[in-house]
Amino acid sequence: MMKPERPVGVVGYGAYIPRFRIAAREIARIWDGAGGTPVDSKSVPGPDEDTITMSIEAARNALARARIAPDRLSAVWVGSESHPYSVKPSGTLVAEALGATPWVSTADWEFACKAGSEALTAAMGMVGSGMAQYVLAIGADTAQGRPGDALEYTAAAGAAALLIGPAADAVAIIEGTTSYVTDTPDFFRRADTAYPVHGHRFTGEPAYFGTSRHAAEQLLRDLGAKPSDFTYAVFHQPNTRFPQTVARQLGFTPQQIAPGLLSPKIGNAYSAAALLGLCAILDVAKPGDTIFVTTYGSGAGSDAYALRVTDALPERRERAPLTAAYLARETFVDYAVYARWRGKLVME
Repeated sequence: MMKPERPVGVVGYGAYIPRFRIAAREIARIWDGAGGTPVDSKSVPGPDEDTITMSIEAARNALARARIAPDRLSAVWVGSESHPYSVKPSGTLVAEALGATPWVSTADWEFACKAGSEALTAAMGMVGSGMAQYVLAIGADTAQGRPGDALEYTAAAGAAALLIGPAADAVAIIEGTTSYVTDTPDFFRRADTAYPVHGHRFTGEPAYFGTSRHAAEQLLRDLGAKPSDFTYAVFHQPNTRFPQTVARQLGFTPQQIAPGLLSPKIGNAYSAAALLGLCAILDVAKPGDTIFVTTYGSGAGSDAYALRVTDALPERRERAPLTAAYLARETFVDYAVYARWRGKLVME
């Protein structure tokens, strides 16, 4: 277990989910899907939205909750596998839009769907060492799915921002984290290709399930805790079934994961997926509640975290829109509009 010498926590948090949705049955209608759908619907970024714009919205919500001026940020880090630029950081644009430049560290993080939690762990280290007072860790994605591929049903969009600072100022103290990584080729995309490729026989076991279990079980052992010691739990949610299955394997109940299980309504927001689930839980948690978080990224690795909610949360969460507000504002589009917006029609 990794734990900084100086206690740290989440000082502010913010979610952002695009209003547009496409129903999974609409995708199935086009591609003759007859075997059921992994989610009910998924979020679709509008034509003027990308990882950067969504990161800015989520980050503004996090700063509003913390009431921290942007120029007090020591770092702004954006984790994503869909950065708009191959060569030019998303972090500089986000920091500039927030008003955090020029005296700030910025960087982009990558590790498939756990790029956001990589930024979170690094933020814990920076604040915990005393090098920084506040660090903004963001997970955001506009995920890609080949037309007709199973991923197209779930590859979605969203952003979550966590402002990490001293534990004394936190709405939730981070009590420890573990990271478990192996070279497991379950899912990948080369730089010169538009869509990712499955390593089908690795996708469930040993990749998602084995990796998530290892990280979670080690943190539980290190803490001397068991699943029943936690009020809530959230896992990376590539679809509806996977997080429910790994929760059951570890001993967590459906009631513990229900508030953070967003994938049925918005699909897989990749780097934002588990962090959005955490935001949804913080929207309803009470002081003293405990939260267990496990992220996952293909390639493959998982980060697990244990958090304890403080008395500061109830008043602070009302300072920005709740995750439920973003979930409720649904505007459904058909496949033609979705394909146009997502650039799936390639014309010479």
